[in-house]
Amino acid sequence: MQNIEIPIWPYVYGGPSGTGKIRSLPEDFIVKENLSFEPSGDGEHVFLQIEKKGENTEYVARQLSRFANVRQRDVSYAGLKDRYAVTTQWFSVWLPGKADPDWTLFESDSIKVLQAVRHARKLKRGVLSGNSFKLIVRDWQGDQAKTIRQLELIKANGIANYFGSQRFGNAGQNVSKALGMFEGAKVGREQRSIYLSAVRSYLFNLILAERVAQNNWNQPVVGDTYQFDLSHSCFQSDQPDAEIIRRLEAKEIHPTGVLWGRGNADVSVDALAIEQAVIDTHPQLAQGLMASDVDRDRRALRVNVQDIRWQFIDDAVLELCFTLPAGSYATSVLREIIV
Repeated sequence: MQNIEIPIWPYVYGGPSGTGKIRSLPEDFIVKENLSFEPSGDGEHVFLQIEKKGENTEYVARQLSRFANVRQRDVSYAGLKDRYAVTTQWFSVWLPGKADPDWTLFESDSIKVLQAVRHARKLKRGVLSGNSFKLIVRDWQGDQAKTIRQLELIKANGIANYFGSQRFGNAGQNVSKALGMFEGAKVGREQRSIYLSAVRSYLFNLILAERVAQNNWNQPVVGDTYQFDLSHSCFQSDQPDAEIIRRLEAKEIHPTGVLWGRGNADVSVDALAIEQAVIDTHPQLAQGLMASDVDRDRRALRVNVQDIRWQFIDDAVLELCFTLPAGSYATSVLREIIV
């Protein structure tokens, strides 16, 4: 099996200005899910907002199914969250015609139920508006003034919307394992999904890296497709006009890159040439995605980092708070300032 190494993706603000440790303690990495809607208060599904420490999402879901005496498939969540962190996450439990159990009895030293509210439909993947983070970087060393300048640039201009390293698995092996799968290796259904996602993410990051290298990751290229910041809907424009440039500068829209799969090209001219050059260098990965019936999609090349705040608690401890839309990675913020 060919080993595909995950490179260090190009930086947009000059590279890290310091070193430091994250996750020295679970409390150093705090994440809160933000729903894109308010549960109605009525219905067959109980939405639970749970704070967990040192537990992974799937473990909590299994424990909920046992506690509520329901099938595992009757417990849903919107996304996976890190284990070595303090995370506030939503779950739903289908309890048609049943009263709520005493959810406080589900609590433990590592799990707290913050609220329980009914809703008509189960919680689905992808319904989050985003995630809010509070991160502590310990043993920080570096150029504090440069770090602050970089954070000010991130606040003003956003970051390159790279998929985080966790997408590629331990030592980046998921892409290599996907290549083995495309060559005929048998894998389970869950692993297949993970490997396909890793390949799409890898090809996207390569395209974004090329746009960063060309210094147009946040600039219009002839033939680009753009994504609205709030709605995430897309539109294509062969020639950027003054309105597109204005909206890009206001961070109302973003250039996009392809999430490879079946379908027709939705960029043209120069933007298409950039994407096609990357795809052509990895034909086995590209063809493997299409043969696996993965449909083509788009992802913003830039992401706004919302409500970002920072402070040096002392010379060796940096605190960061910010919110990202669903699908973007806190590590893509951190990588710009620390290594």
